[in-house]
Amino acid sequence: VILVGGSTRMPAIQALARELAGKDPNQTVNPDEVVALGATIQAGVLKGDVSGILLLDVTPLTLGVETEGGVFTKMIERNTTIPTRRSEIFTTAADNQPEVEIHVLQGERAMATDNKSLGRFKLPGIPPAPRGLPQVEVTFDIDANGIVAVSAKDLGTGQSQQVTITGGTALAQDDIDSMINDAESYAAEDAERKEAAEARNAADHTAYQVEKQLSEHGDKLSDDERQPIQDKITELRKMLTEDSGAEALRTATQDLLTTSQVLGQKIYEASQTETGEDAAPDGDDDVVEAEIVEDDES
Repeated sequence: VILVGGSTRMPAIQALARELAGKDPNQTVNPDEVVALGATIQAGVLKGDVSGILLLDVTPLTLGVETEGGVFTKMIERNTTIPTRRSEIFTTAADNQPEVEIHVLQGERAMATDNKSLGRFKLPGIPPAPRGLPQVEVTFDIDANGIVAVSAKDLGTGQSQQVTITGGTALAQDDIDSMINDAESYAAEDAERKEAAEARNAADHTAYQVEKQLSEHGDKLSDDERQPIQDKITELRKMLTEDSGAEALRTATQDLLTTSQVLGQKIYEASQTETGEDAAPDGDDDVVEAEIVEDDES
């Protein structure tokens, strides 16, 4: 534990340090000079005049982006040593979505609205495609000076956009402590809100996928098989428009998956039939019947 600053000269502070540590504190370093010396050395390192000394700085708060449902998706965790770089792949939330908006945030809360917004930028020009198909690579890059560069690249077209955040991440220590304390105080509430958002995302994704499969392969089902699946999709879609809880959404999502198993079975059987037809030989001469025979001598 290192204590710096003029207040460390106070007898009460020294007595408290002695009581907590169980031994006398080492007071050989001048507390007024040590901060200035450290800053001078760091300036030399950044300029390139000083080598052989490594001073490590860290990110004071977590950095991330807002994703579907208003969830704060963390990219670089608090106390990560800088410089650092992190990339993650995201996708679209709607069919034929022409662009994505990257909302950059800083904080420790689970939901985007409770964190500090650092900036927004858009990546346009995404070709029309079903939701979930485009791949957008988002990269956070923090240099030794704490400057944050956030980029988004459509891996399909190669098109990219970037924003640089120079001063937005700088916060007073009191503000940082307050944000960390808020995250601890609201941890249980935030967990419930995140759980509800993730349940809604999962329900919406499941309804979309089953609806898509039903549209493409519904002709393989009879009316009696198709209608219960459609009813479950309608029921789940209705719940998504209401203020349904996470548990109710998870139950309805599982009900839809269970009901739609017959569709998956029909799709699988059809694919097996097509594969068998493609592999069927022209004549019996090419067919070799065999069975596994156990070697008695072994």
